[in-house]
Amino acid sequence: MTYPTVTVRSLLAVGALALSLTALASLAAFCPAYFDRFAEPLPVVDRFVVTEWRPPATSPPFAAILFVPATWLPAVTLNAVVAVGNVLLLAFLVRLSWRFAGRLPHASPSVTPVPPPLPAVALAPVLLGIPVLVALGLWLEPVLRTLLFGEISLALTCLVLWDLTRPDHALGKGFALGIAAGVELTPALFIAYLLLTGRAESVRAGLTALASLIGTMLLGALVLPQASLDFWTLRVFETGRLGEGWAADNQSLQGLFARALHTTEPGVGWAAACVVTTFAGLWVARGVVVRAGLETWGVLVTALTALLVSPVSWSHHWVWCVPLLAVLLAEGRWRAASAVALVFAARTFRLVPHEGGAELQLAWWQQLLASPYAVLALVLLGYAGWRCRRAAGQWPPPASVPRLGAGAPRRAAGAGRQPAATQLPASNSSASTMR
Repeated sequence: MTYPTVTVRSLLAVGALALSLTALASLAAFCPAYFDRFAEPLPVVDRFVVTEWRPPATSPPFAAILFVPATWLPAVTLNAVVAVGNVLLLAFLVRLSWRFAGRLPHASPSVTPVPPPLPAVALAPVLLGIPVLVALGLWLEPVLRTLLFGEISLALTCLVLWDLTRPDHALGKGFALGIAAGVELTPALFIAYLLLTGRAESVRAGLTALASLIGTMLLGALVLPQASLDFWTLRVFETGRLGEGWAADNQSLQGLFARALHTTEPGVGWAAACVVTTFAGLWVARGVVVRAGLETWGVLVTALTALLVSPVSWSHHWVWCVPLLAVLLAEGRWRAASAVALVFAARTFRLVPHEGGAELQLAWWQQLLASPYAVLALVLLGYAGWRCRRAAGQWPPPASVPRLGAGAPRRAAGAGRQPAATQLPASNSSASTMR
C-alpha cells in the first residue's frame, strides 16, 4: 500500500505555519511597540558569541566553552541559524510533548487500564498536524520571546524532556540532563527528582546525570580554571548578578515577593519560601509518581518548582508550558488547557506599569497580572498535591503503571493459554519488581 506524500491537509498545515511566521516577522518589523521596552532585541550574536567567561556571567564556564563554535559564523548567518533552529526546536518539543503526554496511568493496579476521556494525544497531531501546532505555539509568550531574543530555553527543555522520556534501559540515560544542568543550573533539580523517586532505573539515571554535571564542571575547570574558581566559589551565590529580580519579566518567587512587598530585597521571607517550595515540590513530585503513577505530573511539578525557586526565571524560561498543555489535553481537560494557554499568551505582566521600577509600586489588585506564571505554577503544585492525596486515599500505589520510557510488559510463555483471572496477579507481581 502506498500513501500520498502531499495532501491538501499537509499543504494547509504548512501554509498555517508560514502565515504564522510571516505575521510574527511583520509584527517585529512594523509594530515594535508591541514588544514594549524590548523593541530592539538583544542581537543573537551577542547572546551566543563568547570568547571568554567573565563576570557577571549568569552561566557556568562550561556554557562559554560549548558556544565557542558560534564564533566561527558571521553575525548575520548566526542570527538566521538560531532563528530557524528555534522554530525546529519548537517542532521537536511539540512532538516530544505529545509522546510525553501519552504516558497515562492505570485506573487501578488490578483492573484493565482505562483509556483517556478523549484521545487527544492521537487526535491533535492527526487533525491539526505538527506544523499547525507549531504555528499556534509560536504565540505563547515564552516561545515568542525565546525566538525573538535568541534564547536557549527551547534547546534546554528539549534536552531534558528527551532524556527523561528515553527507555529506562537506554545507554547513558541522564547524561543529556547533566549537560543541560551544566549550561544552566535550573535543570539540576531534576537530578534530585530522579534520585527521590526510589526506582532503581530512576536512581541510575539520576546518578548518571550527576556524574555528567560534575564532568561539565571539571571540563570548565580544566579549560578556564580561574573563571571556574570564581564562578563556583563566589558568583554562583550572587543572585543579584542575574538582573533586576523585581522586574516584571521575572516570574519566579523572588519577583513575586519583591513586587508584592514593594522592595528590591525580599530577604528572609523569599528565602524561606524557596526552601519550603523546594521540599514541597519534590515531595509532591515523588508522591504523584509513587502513589498515583503519574510520571508526567512528576516531571511537570519538578520543572515548575525549579522555575519558582530560581532567583530569576525570565518569561522565556517558561517554555515548559508546551508539555504542560499537552498533558492537560491528553487528560481531556480542555477548559484547563484553554485557561493555561490564555495565561501564557496574554502577556499580562506587560499590561501593568513596569518602567523605572514601577513594578515596586503596584496596587494589590495588579499583583496577579504582574506574576501570572508564578501564581499559576503555585496553583498547579496544589492541584498535583490534591491528586496525589486523592489517589493515595482511593487505592494502593499502582504496581503496573506505564513509566516514561518503559516498554510494554512482556508476557510469560504460555500466558495466552491462561484465564484472564489468573493473569492479573502475575502481571502485578512482575511489574512490582520494576519499582
